[in-house]
Amino acid sequence: MTKEPPIMVVNKLRKTTSRKRTSSSSSNTTSSGGPKRRTRRSKDKKKIARKWEVPSWIYYILMGGAAALLVIGFYYFFIRPYAYRWKPCYGTKAYGVCLPSGYRVHGFDISHHQGEINWAVLSKTQFTPFPIRFVFLKASEGGDFSDTTFVHNFDLARQYGFIRGAYHFYNPKTDASRQADFFIRSVQLEPGDLPPVLDIEKRGDDDDRLRKDLLVWLRKIEQHYKVKPILYTSYKFKTRYLNDSVFNTYPYWIAHYYVDSVEYKGQWRFWQHTDAGTLPGIREQVDLNVFNGTLEELKQMTIPVSEEEN
Repeated sequence: MTKEPPIMVVNKLRKTTSRKRTSSSSSNTTSSGGPKRRTRRSKDKKKIARKWEVPSWIYYILMGGAAALLVIGFYYFFIRPYAYRWKPCYGTKAYGVCLPSGYRVHGFDISHHQGEINWAVLSKTQFTPFPIRFVFLKASEGGDFSDTTFVHNFDLARQYGFIRGAYHFYNPKTDASRQADFFIRSVQLEPGDLPPVLDIEKRGDDDDRLRKDLLVWLRKIEQHYKVKPILYTSYKFKTRYLNDSVFNTYPYWIAHYYVDSVEYKGQWRFWQHTDAGTLPGIREQVDLNVFNGTLEELKQMTIPVSEEEN
């Protein structure tokens, strides 16, 4: 057997190797077609991504719009309702607020939220250019909650010369008669005290049922104390749910904040015009009120001395 020259062997081996590589390479690409297809798919994905990409200027417009809505919403819900606090006071400023003009008899109302009160210091407000004459104190809530500071403060209010009154915070989910009985057990009113107050701020689930229950409380209290109770509620609550001739017969104490004057067109006796008052002797902010009348008319509203005591 004749041997081939070495160079020919080398050349043959190279040809064989190149063929194998070529065949292997061609088999990988032609049989599966993977690399070529993956390249096309990636190019298609890039085209789709470029096609749906949001222009940067639209992004900035959307962000600016969202920020504007946030600012407007914040102003509407948190600034606008209380803008009156920051308005210039063109009238008389006292007790940390701008006092309503045209009213000479001022008062306040308190509960346990005001904490401990220095009545000796507080009593000095009776001798200021805008004397504080009356105070309402929270006595009870619902059918079983007594304000923890009521008994102590109620006694001191009279001791320091304030015309005092007591109020009940009504719970529409509790039986009205039970609430009236609880208030009667909690509050011993005396001649010279203001009539009892029904504080109604929650309407419950049934408006008709609410009105009927409120009348139960009012009539039972009137029968016991022999004086017509005062009805306290906000301007909006009164016009929406208690705009009835029956409720109009009760003295109305209106809560209407941050306005120059009362918008309610009906009769009212007291106006709670702010919840941001500051009084000496009380650390926390306090509700301030005015009476729609003279001091003599306010005294005429109080519980008279009974014939038996005379």
